[in-house]
Order: sequence, then structure tokens, then C-alpha cells
Amino acid sequence: MQTVKLELQKDLARHLRAGHPWVFRRALEKAPSGLAAGAIVDVVEKGRFVARGFHDPHSHIAVRVLTLDPAEGIGPHFWRRRIARAIALRRAYAPFSDPAQTDCARLVHGENDLLPGVVVDLYGKFAVLKLYSAGLGPYRGDIVEALRGEVALQGVYGCDEEARDADEDDSGDDEEAGRALRGRVLWGSEPPEHIVVRENGVVLAVDVRAGQKTGFFLDQRENRFALRRYARGVGNALNCFSYTGGFSLALALHGAAKVTSVDRDGAALLLARKNFELNGLDPGAHDFVTSDVLEDLAARRERGERFDLVVLDPPAYAKTQKAVPAAIDGYASLHRAALAVLRPGGILATASCSARVTPEEFLSAIREAAIKSRADLTLLEERRQPPDHPVRIAFPEGRYLKFLVFRRGED
Repeated sequence: MQTVKLELQKDLARHLRAGHPWVFRRALEKAPSGLAAGAIVDVVEKGRFVARGFHDPHSHIAVRVLTLDPAEGIGPHFWRRRIARAIALRRAYAPFSDPAQTDCARLVHGENDLLPGVVVDLYGKFAVLKLYSAGLGPYRGDIVEALRGEVALQGVYGCDEEARDADEDDSGDDEEAGRALRGRVLWGSEPPEHIVVRENGVVLAVDVRAGQKTGFFLDQRENRFALRRYARGVGNALNCFSYTGGFSLALALHGAAKVTSVDRDGAALLLARKNFELNGLDPGAHDFVTSDVLEDLAARRERGERFDLVVLDPPAYAKTQKAVPAAIDGYASLHRAALAVLRPGGILATASCSARVTPEEFLSAIREAAIKSRADLTLLEERRQPPDHPVRIAFPEGRYLKFLVFRRGED
């Protein structure tokens, strides 16, 4: 059967040849009709081969590129080779190879591993597969078999793929942060209610069924580790958007006397309490507050509460390019609220997972908040994603995570 050829509009082929993996519907001379989701197509320029990928009729990204080699076919061996390459990268550079300390990691990071739309996270002996394109549905079985061939697993759990607008970030948080995606066992055993894993020696219970994303935010692993150095001597810390307590544990286990975790997801906070217990900490010595963060910060400001250290790790503020101006305003407002409860000499650790918001724009929003709050901030650290969330230079959209640590002056 001959592969369908899709002609590109003028002068667009260079982006694909440079390695960008998306072909938008508007970039094609003629939109394909009648092609099934997952159909393999060749993208051509004046009839000459440029790239091969799979078709998605439900997205503005009409084709996601799998290869630039016209001789490379797309079959079971293709998926096995790509997944083997991705996992080899983790074995070399991620803590995946030391399960006594860390047995959870991202095994496949979508476009950045030349597997557009495919995300695989490992939690102990269970892998969670999440597909971000309906065009990947026909290849789910091949992907599962490839994973089984590379990693010793008890089971593979799959989240249903989501229909996404092409202008949305694939790498940020879900728009509805508390929404659980429907899933099912794709191979092997049913995962337990909570999979217990280790992250840099910290014990964590992960809910892969009802939790956000695949169950936990593995991209902040090294940033949680880095925050430990600031916990020493902290009497009172506040973790906003705390989810199941990853940053809270980093602080409480390494010197913070009391940590207050705030999140609007009550179920996540229940799991945070369990995570404290799993690490030998008394959750009764700390606070877990179910609330909207901005409302909580405003109430604390009115009560005159102050903290030695504040963590901000909000969901994505900008899912599309049009949302960026409002997102920058939102970041500025959030940081003004946080600075109102951060005492002089305190530490502010803050993150953005919005790929559409550049590092410069994020820093500008913080600067605006500092000026309006009359807070003197000094940047101590600027961090990104860990090695199991790599970024291909041809795919800048994959460079989404920003993590900054500031010290507030004595005013």
C-alpha cells in the first residue's frame, strides 16, 4: 500500500529538516480528508520527501513527525528502537539506575525523545503510558511491547489520550488540575491504590488512577532535592499548590520545623499526610489546608502571618499563546500575594511550567511584584528540567519548566 503524500506550503520544509516535529494543518497545501487517525503519511515539498509521520484528524497538528529518513519504516521495530534509545539515555544520566534511592523517572518524554505525543513515567515496577494524540491509538500495543522489552515491569497502566488544540502546551499541567483521566491496565497487573516509590531517598505514595498527570510531577525531582539546602533553620514554611507534598517533604525532612501545605485538592492533601507518615514525620506537627491559594494568602496577610520560606508551584497559567499576557499578570499577582507573607531575609522558591511564558517574561512578572511590594529580591538559583525530561534544541516548546530561588533582603 502506497503511503499518502501531503504537500507543504512554500518554504516550510526547512523547519522540519531542522528537526521540528509538528506539521500544522495550515502548513499543508491541501488538508487531508478521509485519512484515519494514525495513518502514516509522507510530507513532501514539490513532490520530494521531507518527513514521515502519523496523521491526527482531530488536532490542528495534522502530522507529527517520526522520521526524516525516507528508508525508515514505521512498524514494531521502529517503536522498539526509539524506546530503547530513550531508556538508554535514562540509564546513563538519570537516577533510574539506582532504585534504592530513586525508582521513579520519566522514561519517554514525547517529542524530545523523537516519539511525539508519547509520555511514559515509571513508578517502581509499573509504567504509566499517556498518549497526547488520537493518532497514536493504533500504535499503543507496539509501544507497550517495546516497554516490556526494555524494563522489568509488573504492569503498564494507560491514560486515555486527550484531544488537544495544537496551540496548547503538551508539557505543562492539565487545564483542570484536579481532573482524573480515565485509564485502564494495558498489560500485566492492576496497580495498587497507591504505588510506593522513592525519590532521592524520600518515600512517596503515588495514585496513578486519580492523580494529576501520570500521578506525580517527576519534572520537579531535582528542584525538590535542591530546595533541601534552604530548609535548615526554617521555623515556618509555606508550600502553595502543594499537591501530595513533594516540596513539603523536602523541607520538613531537612530542617523546617513546621510546613503548611495549601492546595484546593483535598484528596491530594490526604495523600500528602500519608506521605509524611511514610517518612516518619508526624502530620499533626504540620498544617494541611484545602483552599484556593490566592484566597489563603490574602487571609494570612490580613492575620499578619509571616513565613521564613514560601514555595510557589502553580499549574500552567498559559495554555495558548493568546493567554500569555493574562498569565504574566497572574504571575505578578501571585508573587505580590506571596511576598506579603514572606518575612525579610526569607526564601522564595517559585516555578512556572507554562512553556508559552519565556524565562524572561516570568522573571519580569516577579520583578514587577517585587517593585510593587517594595521587596528587595536576590536570585540565588535558576534551575530547569532534569535529564529524564530532556529538551531537543529543535523543539523549544519542550523547554517549559522554570524554577527560581530568591532571598528577600532585610528591607
